[in-house]
Amino acid sequence: MTSNLTRTVLKYGVAMMPLLGLVAPAADARERKAEVAPYIETQQVLVADLKDGSDVLTYTSVAAGIDSSIQTRGAEAQVNLRYERRFFYQDNLGDDDVITGLARGGVQIVPNVLTLEAGGLATRSRVDLRGEAPSNTVGNIDNVTQVYSVYAGPNLSTQVGALDVNANYRLGYTKVENKSTGALPPGQLPIDVFDDSVSHSASASVGMQPGDLPFGWSVGGGWEREDGGQLDQRYEGKYVRADVTVPVSPSLALVGGVGYEDIEISERDAVRDVNGVPIVGDDGRLVTDETSPRLLSYDQDGIIWDAGVLWRPSRRTSLEARFGQRYGSETYYGSFGYQPNQNTALNISVYDTVSGFGNLLNDNLANLGTSFSSGRNPLSGELNGCAFGQTGSLCFNDVLQSAASSSFRARGVNGQLTYSTGGWESGLGVGYARRRYFASQLGGVAAVDGLVDENYYANLSLGRELDTYSRFDANVYANLLDSGFAGAPNVLGLGANAAYYRQILPGLQGTAAVGVDSFDQDGFDSEITASALLGLRYDF
Repeated sequence: MTSNLTRTVLKYGVAMMPLLGLVAPAADARERKAEVAPYIETQQVLVADLKDGSDVLTYTSVAAGIDSSIQTRGAEAQVNLRYERRFFYQDNLGDDDVITGLARGGVQIVPNVLTLEAGGLATRSRVDLRGEAPSNTVGNIDNVTQVYSVYAGPNLSTQVGALDVNANYRLGYTKVENKSTGALPPGQLPIDVFDDSVSHSASASVGMQPGDLPFGWSVGGGWEREDGGQLDQRYEGKYVRADVTVPVSPSLALVGGVGYEDIEISERDAVRDVNGVPIVGDDGRLVTDETSPRLLSYDQDGIIWDAGVLWRPSRRTSLEARFGQRYGSETYYGSFGYQPNQNTALNISVYDTVSGFGNLLNDNLANLGTSFSSGRNPLSGELNGCAFGQTGSLCFNDVLQSAASSSFRARGVNGQLTYSTGGWESGLGVGYARRRYFASQLGGVAAVDGLVDENYYANLSLGRELDTYSRFDANVYANLLDSGFAGAPNVLGLGANAAYYRQILPGLQGTAAVGVDSFDQDGFDSEITASALLGLRYDF
């Protein structure tokens, strides 16, 4: 498992691992363990509209899935995958298929030198921050769409004499299905929705650790590109930089770097009618004008720099904090990790990046370790917003706040805390995400250029083994969405659910769950729904 601090060290080539205690355990010391648990389940669900009182929906679901965790001397992987088929009894609702899952893994091709990593995510995203914000996505749900994202690539980390050599490459693909935003506030037009993209990321660095010299150094470079299917959008960024590391004590070092970066984002225009209005296709997306010249929406190049500290007082505590100049303005980023014991882990990250929707999803996947806990909503079966690991916890709320097609500058903070005491297991994820979108003033999505949206979110999960045969779990969530569009009110989403699990026979488990979900938006009818579930699950 790789922490955010370690990834930053590798990304920028700062040769600080021995100094900060970031030495990977020997492969022979790893416990060999493999757990593969396929299962099937059937559920009967009732959903009631508490605001209306007359709208009651019942359906039956049949699901199959697998929960697996593999840890050997040469490989680590975790997979949480579920397919569900929903059978509705109302004539105006067709049956529904839902695929959700999260996976991360790594295989050592050459022990402690070359590793092949991969990850995947299947989940649902909000389409437009101005529309509905449902959590219980059952029935005719607007403003929610299915998202798939995968990536794979090699990581190289070795020594050549006194030199540390690091390199990595990642190929990713992201797809967003077609879905309507539904009703929007008066005067608001739908945004153009992300379709799919292929992304590439590569970096390499060479450097020396402090020792032969009183300081460490590294030089490196990187390249990123994302080609989007919608309006043929293209993001491409390149950088070169040099870093120095000056130890102040065995646990503290000052760091700094300077380099050059060139980022360019462009798109093509949409096909327009005789009045010059962009044409929307049957899938709800703008139709790309393949004959259009490329239209520049973001062009930033010049000197970049940053300076900060790396602090590692023990193997249980690490801090990285940097300040500098990038993307044409000041930038701040860093991370903090604290694990005082096996029952407690705290991870906080501050980020600032220019990216597209697909590339940011791949980045989040890559930052998640190969050992994590990803809970599910017991009523909808879908993944909760956060995945918790001892050193690689993260929340996907920042990237899944909307599926707009345009690239953006994303800044924010994420925090995750896991804590176990007295038989209780808990996880808390909180965060703030801010995006500023880029689009050509001459193109079909000129209205989103310079638009800033914001998302505040929190997820709390609690669980306890009541006895040998039963368990209780509960989840609470909240999010406040500000789309940034003039005249569009904020959207507040709140909800909670609880589930009781009871082993009936070996391998056979019964489930009872209840939940309440709501969202509120000025100018719209607020929505409050209550849900109840009875189900059976068999683990093979």
